[in-house]
Amino acid sequence: MAAPRTDPSTLPPALAPAALYEQVAERLRERILAHSLSPGSWIDEQALTAELGISRTPLREALKVLAAEGLVTMKLRRGAYVTEVSERDLAEVYHLLSLLESDAAAVVAQDASDAEIAELVTLHQKLERSVDDRDAFFAANEGFHFRLLEIAGNRWRNQMVADLRRVMKLYRHHSLFRQGRLQASLKEHRKIMAALKARNAPLAQQLMQQHFAQGREAAAARS
Repeated sequence: MAAPRTDPSTLPPALAPAALYEQVAERLRERILAHSLSPGSWIDEQALTAELGISRTPLREALKVLAAEGLVTMKLRRGAYVTEVSERDLAEVYHLLSLLESDAAAVVAQDASDAEIAELVTLHQKLERSVDDRDAFFAANEGFHFRLLEIAGNRWRNQMVADLRRVMKLYRHHSLFRQGRLQASLKEHRKIMAALKARNAPLAQQLMQQHFAQGREAAAARS
């Protein structure tokens, strides 16, 4: 017996590729975080629409997305600007990151599996090998922190940290630019990793808080 035909009108619509405004947002996000669009700079909508071959509608939708992430500031009758991060902004971002990531470190020390701790050890070893290459160190450092957050397993915390770290990247004087800060950061990571391996949750939490406090001081010293 033949299977009954399905009425095409009853089928759900096919999934569309990523909306154009999302693609534009990603393109602009990359430029902002790479500082090719520098903090405080005006975003020339006319030039961008011409360059990207799009209308202003998807561009403005993309700018709304980036404004929600804190990367763009919309000014009445003046347009969009790449967000500038002040000293106060930076202090507040570091404070929140310290709270969120130190809590995650405590959770990982207490609850992570042996395989997950071993994975963090591997990521830490990559950090050790990258200390002479600042860009590679940035990438390895971020990889370690985000994997620790994933293991801790709170998606709301992960989203908040991702947004805060984007804002932190806008600051003109990143803490790791300071002379000797990479080596100091690596020493702090060694202590955190030792606490995680020892399953010492209070110590892991304390050391992560100290790690962010030292990073904040190093960034402030550059301004």
